[in-house]
Amino acid sequence: MIRTIRHMTLWALLALALTVFVYSAAMLYGIHQDNELIRQLTSGKDVAVNKVISGEPELRLARAFYFKQKHRYDEALSTLSLVMDKGDQKFQAKARYNLGNLYLEQAIQQVKATHINEALPLLGLAKQAYRQSLALGSGNWDAKYNLEVAMRLLPEMDRVDMPDDEPTNQKSQLWTTVPGFPRGLP
Repeated sequence: MIRTIRHMTLWALLALALTVFVYSAAMLYGIHQDNELIRQLTSGKDVAVNKVISGEPELRLARAFYFKQKHRYDEALSTLSLVMDKGDQKFQAKARYNLGNLYLEQAIQQVKATHINEALPLLGLAKQAYRQSLALGSGNWDAKYNLEVAMRLLPEMDRVDMPDDEPTNQKSQLWTTVPGFPRGLP
């Protein structure tokens, strides 16, 4: 009787171990497939949409990166908006960093084309995305650097309440608050 119970327990443990092994192998295969799709997207090859939809949020982030490389900014923005609140805090910081990069690249293109009015809101959105990224993960030096670049392109002017009877020289105040472009990492 005890011998039968022992054999049944061993067979149950063996079946449980086999089930865990099959489940782990299936999970590893899925991760391998997602990594292969991410590799394709980062190398500039598109993948089927149904593979991206059923995949992890990292796969959608890679697809947004692909769209950004191809200068398809609206599609990249819509893809990023789907993953902004997915995953852990580190992933959310990475998604917001990529969103900031998307806005900053568009703003720089607008500045180069001398469309300053179109670049101003994009720079504001880029700064906001970088700040959110840094709030989620303050150790991201790339986000700090890109925020500095965005701040130099569009500095935030501190408003000082001055009495009306004092004359102000607005040109000199504005000029002293606009720094130059950064020359390297801080």
